[in-house]
Amino acid sequence: MEKIKVITQQSDLPVEIGNNVSISYTDSGFQKAKLFAPLLERYATENRSETEMRKGITAYFYNREGKVNSYIKSKYAIRNERERTITARKEVQVVNNKGDTLRTEELIWDEKTDKIYSDKPVRITTPDKIIIGTGMVSNAAFTQFKVLNISGIISLNQ
Repeated sequence: MEKIKVITQQSDLPVEIGNNVSISYTDSGFQKAKLFAPLLERYATENRSETEMRKGITAYFYNREGKVNSYIKSKYAIRNERERTITARKEVQVVNNKGDTLRTEELIWDEKTDKIYSDKPVRITTPDKIIIGTGMVSNAAFTQFKVLNISGIISLNQ
């Protein structure tokens, strides 16, 4: 019985492990995003098709000219291979090229729609205000965002 337990417990081991991994996402020949992870573990079973990045990620999003529009950093991330989504968790930060900053504890990037969204508390800082709320949706460049349930706006202009 002990041997059976050991064998069945090992079935949840990763099929691939990578250190200091870089993944490029392209669309129609253009680089769309580039993701960096210090540790990547891929799981491929009948019930689980995920890539887990336990030590966090940094992902850069590019425009058609190849310039960075925005980036995401988090302490943990997991990619659902079937859904084509990446869920970033723990101290998530998004910064666009204008310096607008989003902070939250969970953010999802939907690769199919190229949208980022969250249903968790969010804090967005722009040059002239701070927006606090719950839930948000944005393009991946984080240039067109909407906070769903605003609980406060703090003006930074005197």
